[in-house]
Amino acid sequence: MSFIKKSVTRVMKSTAIVAATCLAFVAGTASAADKVYRLKLAETWGPNFPIFGDATKNMAKMAEEMSNGRLQIRIDSSNKHKAPFGVFDMVKSGQYDMGHSASYYWKGKVPNTLYFTTMPFGMTAPEQYAWFYHGGGMELMEKVYAPHNMMSFPGGNTDVQMGGWFQKEINSVDDLQGLKMRIPGFAGEILAEVGAKPTNIASGELYTSLERRTIDALEWVGPSLDLRMGFHKIAPYYYTGWHEPATELQFLVNKRTWNKLPDDLKAILQIAMKTAAYDMYIQSTHESGKNWATIQTDYPDVKVKDFPREVMDALRDANDKLLKEHAAKDETAKEIQASQAAYLQQARSWTDIASKAYLNKFDN
Repeated sequence: MSFIKKSVTRVMKSTAIVAATCLAFVAGTASAADKVYRLKLAETWGPNFPIFGDATKNMAKMAEEMSNGRLQIRIDSSNKHKAPFGVFDMVKSGQYDMGHSASYYWKGKVPNTLYFTTMPFGMTAPEQYAWFYHGGGMELMEKVYAPHNMMSFPGGNTDVQMGGWFQKEINSVDDLQGLKMRIPGFAGEILAEVGAKPTNIASGELYTSLERRTIDALEWVGPSLDLRMGFHKIAPYYYTGWHEPATELQFLVNKRTWNKLPDDLKAILQIAMKTAAYDMYIQSTHESGKNWATIQTDYPDVKVKDFPREVMDALRDANDKLLKEHAAKDETAKEIQASQAAYLQQARSWTDIASKAYLNKFDN
């Protein structure tokens, strides 16, 4: 009997240990599944900035809802973190987990980042999205951002941007000499090449800079955002675009933050960012159409202009020259340029017989 009792006791103890282990595993699994991840996002834009700011809010809301509250993202606008052009450094250092900005703002730090916003005379928004997701663009962007402890994802497109608001008419290349213009990215380098003086100014300072003649001209976005800024009150010439045919914003993610997320939350965050980016593209199209109608009706003195052929030829020549110089200095720049040029040639042949051919039917 003693032997039987001891055996039973040992079995009972073993069973208790197994049960306790199972309960601990289940509790641990439940605890991991219930863990809330709280991320901080810094955006270049001011509080409640339309369209751009809507993209971040939509992304955060979708991420929280799809994760059943396990992924929560706090958004700090530029009035909170005080560094609209410091987003790159804040995300890189881990001060913020995420950022929302435009890749070409960082060309002074990492020149090859400028290729992932838009390029003068380059792809339209549909063409560029296709390049990102199917033509190797995402892989090239990863190559550029990985050394800086970050990942970059498309963050919303404005579509073709207008060429800007000017206080005087541009009739020749001579009119660009010494012209002080707010224009970022590669387009700024092109303007400098033909004699202008480009600068970059945060959105909150644009109207005042133009009004006080600190600058002579500026480009911002298009009717979707330009109307509310009031530029038409102080600069009557509104030029059509050449420099930003597909301006894509970006979501930046700190790599260490990313690696801490479980796989399901990584997938949810990617879906939320991609959907918010697409929604911003659609919203931009809607707002530009609506606001352009308002400008035509309420502000008939706005003079819409195309740059003269002489100016466009000079800008394109400068663009080609600078691209070659960048490629000669940097193998990654050469690789990105080659990828974009090849994809543009392929995609544009379809655009020409599809969208362009369709629109041309209405010219007569």
